[in-house]
Amino acid sequence: MIIELSHRIVEGMTTCPGVPAPELGVHLSREDSRSVYAPGTEFHIGVITLAANTGTYVDTPHHRYAGGDDLSQVPLTKLADLPGLVIRAGGQRAVTLDRALDVRGRAVLIHTGWDRHFGTDAYVHGHPHLVPESAAWLAGQGPALVGIDSLNIDDTPPHGERPAHSILLRAGIPIVEHLTGLDELPDEGFRFHAAPPMIAGLGTFPVRAYAVVP
Repeated sequence: MIIELSHRIVEGMTTCPGVPAPELGVHLSREDSRSVYAPGTEFHIGVITLAANTGTYVDTPHHRYAGGDDLSQVPLTKLADLPGLVIRAGGQRAVTLDRALDVRGRAVLIHTGWDRHFGTDAYVHGHPHLVPESAAWLAGQGPALVGIDSLNIDDTPPHGERPAHSILLRAGIPIVEHLTGLDELPDEGFRFHAAPPMIAGLGTFPVRAYAVVP
């Protein structure tokens, strides 16, 4: 069974405050393509303009650090076919992890349930986040990837500090934000996938995140 873990990207949607909404356009319409191809053959070639932080997306080290690995440099072994582990936050706003967990080599997915607010004003206020102490513990344990179904893995105060991003990306651990559907997954025993295109020079991009459950 395959479980969808991504939000649908639609024109005009809001993902994060201040990030422009995606815009859809047309490079070649079906009508215009009829003069290019053989009779009875037509195609549509679309154009999309979007910020890299749109929908469900992955942050690579380059997002935070100029010399960090970008989308084209992070290996698939950190993005695809990963053994998954869901951590149930249980209503915590400042999420603290159980240090007895075995996270090495896994996709560690923090289930807060905040995805129920996606697309509403409530989504951007008082969202759950990972405390810096737990981010530091994770960085020392070697997970392949860390994800969360919330606005941000960090708290988002006006002063702009992002300790969880800084700690995890410095350790080379990709972060997937704005996940959804984690309530449909078992705590473990599934494989997680969230690979972006190999775009050189970008640190963040939308992914089609999903899990394969036996």
